[in-house]
Amino acid sequence: MTDVIALAKTSLSHTLAALGALALGAAAVAPAQAQTVSGSDSFNLPEDVSFILAPLDPNVRRATARVNGSIITGTDVDHRVALILAAQDANVQVSPEEISRLRLQVLRNLIDETLQVQEAEAQEMAVTDEEVNQSYARYAAEARGMSVSEMDAYLASIGSSAGSIKRQIKGELAWDRLLRRNVAPFVNVSEGEVNELYQRLQASRGTTEYRIGEIFLAATPANAEQVRANANQIIEQLRAGGSFVAYARQYSQASSAVQGGDLGWLQVAQLQQPTLEAAVQQMQPGQLVGPLEIPGGYSILLMIDQRTLGMADPRDAVLSLKQISLEFAPGTPGPEIERRAAEFMSTVQAMRGCGDADAAAAAIGASTVDNDAIQVRQLPEAFQNLLLQLNVGQVTPPFGELPSDIRVLMLCGRDDPEQTGGPSVQDIMASLEEDRINRRAQRYRRDLRRDAVIEYN
Repeated sequence: MTDVIALAKTSLSHTLAALGALALGAAAVAPAQAQTVSGSDSFNLPEDVSFILAPLDPNVRRATARVNGSIITGTDVDHRVALILAAQDANVQVSPEEISRLRLQVLRNLIDETLQVQEAEAQEMAVTDEEVNQSYARYAAEARGMSVSEMDAYLASIGSSAGSIKRQIKGELAWDRLLRRNVAPFVNVSEGEVNELYQRLQASRGTTEYRIGEIFLAATPANAEQVRANANQIIEQLRAGGSFVAYARQYSQASSAVQGGDLGWLQVAQLQQPTLEAAVQQMQPGQLVGPLEIPGGYSILLMIDQRTLGMADPRDAVLSLKQISLEFAPGTPGPEIERRAAEFMSTVQAMRGCGDADAAAAAIGASTVDNDAIQVRQLPEAFQNLLLQLNVGQVTPPFGELPSDIRVLMLCGRDDPEQTGGPSVQDIMASLEEDRINRRAQRYRRDLRRDAVIEYN
């Protein structure tokens, strides 16, 4: 596996967002009386819809590498690997070979972080422990709703530690300072370049805009074969159910790694690579392709979504929904389930809109959950077109997990999206600047590695 080129133009908020996937999931909403909750998972909707008619001892410290005299231990690697594995889908089995590759990748990341911290200190821009602790506490409180002690306990429970996150935060902050002083001031993007690209984008109004996820692996002629093999292994893991976001954060060598590989909304012309442009135009949402050979390495692409520029996407509509559900106690006889399910559907069909639903549901022992601000595209795909065809007050076909429960969604309101004009001049300027900062940052980090004294055990 090639060396990882970490994030180019980063910020603490991005760093903490990238760590967010490592913490505990939100508590489930208990079905009881009428509730109002927020968030795309407030209904706990199934993705696959069926409609109905031992941690290692943290005290063991063994040197794995010395970077200009600073020690990276096996425990440091173990704790970072535990963070990454905690972000994986619990149903996905990670092979011993994949864990071995992951440990090597983590070691390279730790070496880069160490070099970044050392360089910042050498240039009298050291990140203090107080700054790191403040950032860690803010992340625990704002992003996870935990106190520092609760966050510490959670990390220990998965075989990691607060020190592992703090080490990454310190490396990110140090690198951000170095780039802001030594790289960003020397990057120039002319108004002519920006205006030319803006005019090209405006001329393509009515064409498709794509939201792409990318994992980029740098390669040279000497290691191209090995890098391609590594890319194929990553693709196999992703197709087996691995998290694209987690793999992008760990393996991608592009600046988008901190966003889980998400490049955001863009048009084909913005990719500026014929191979990528041709592939993207043939992809459908959810499709994974690669490895695609491009100058400098290989790309793995995921089509996250697509839309038509300058035209409102119906899936951007914001819905007000009410979920009505009826649960059956374990051991309820089949005939009783059928009777109550029929009563449930009869009651739902007789409801006179959302204003009548709570009282009618309570009368038969059903419960309701409200969400007044959920975007259509946040819902499982099976529900999207179905809900877009409903009028206010209408319900979906029943779904659920018989003999456990039966549910419907009722449409209570809909706010249609506004037209979009595509990226602004400022957006294009920022994108071009970030790309150039990233290129110079890669060279900067290569220089740090080249001049470093690194001893491996």
